[in-house]
Amino acid sequence: MGRVTERRRVTRIRGGAVTARPDTLVAEEPLEIRLNGRPIAITMRTPGDDFALAAGFLVSEGVLASAADVRSIVYCAGAREDGTNTYNVVDVKLAPGVAVPDITLERNVYTTSSCGLCGKASLDAVRTTARFPIADAPPVRVSPALLSELPERLRAAQKVFDTTGGLHAAALFSEAGDLLDVREDVGRHNAVDKLVGRALREDLLPLDRAVLLVSGRASFELAQKAVMAGIPVLAAVSAPSSLAVDLAAETGLTLVGFLRGPDMNVYAGEHRIALQGAGV
Repeated sequence: MGRVTERRRVTRIRGGAVTARPDTLVAEEPLEIRLNGRPIAITMRTPGDDFALAAGFLVSEGVLASAADVRSIVYCAGAREDGTNTYNVVDVKLAPGVAVPDITLERNVYTTSSCGLCGKASLDAVRTTARFPIADAPPVRVSPALLSELPERLRAAQKVFDTTGGLHAAALFSEAGDLLDVREDVGRHNAVDKLVGRALREDLLPLDRAVLLVSGRASFELAQKAVMAGIPVLAAVSAPSSLAVDLAAETGLTLVGFLRGPDMNVYAGEHRIALQGAGV
């Protein structure tokens, strides 16, 4: 199985001095996700938590909603010419009675639209396939002070980043600020899928009392994944895209961007942010 990190020789130049030394890099390999034996997606990811990644991806696609929807998740064998396993192909078998989606060009357009290529189609697709409407019973309320502490807690939990400096991360926190889970990957969307997939396999969906924090920006795809998992609050250390803001406003998701220390922008769902006493 591929490792999370790999070593490569580099030529290092520091202050005019040139040295040769090994460097630690984050591993990146393709993962093909199959559904009942049929290919549905390929993603470039950091090896590890592959079953969770596949499950989380299928949650975001509206295929899975609970652990009972899955009969099995296995690696497909014999991917190399010599018959050895690359551990880069995962097949998800649905439980009896779970509807198998029609994997057609129309569906592929929907998965592609996660990148924001077609605004209205993307918004409509999420609205019609979301299994867990974002609810407020009782409402989740988080303070700016609590949110401001989360990036540092996420950074402290990034073990592989400390070694490579080349990984995105996503974390789930409770509304009280407790770290529930954290995953790292070369793709921030994969990190979120791993979180959601782990929650699905532990039968914890919907994550309706959780705060999702992502390193980097908040794209439409990440907002989509939060909505599909029933997560009420998505925070990012960088900017959101316009389509992510549109989706948040339409679905009731609280979307926070530019979360850096005490400073942040609330783009949608500000009713979940306890602003009293925050200088507002």
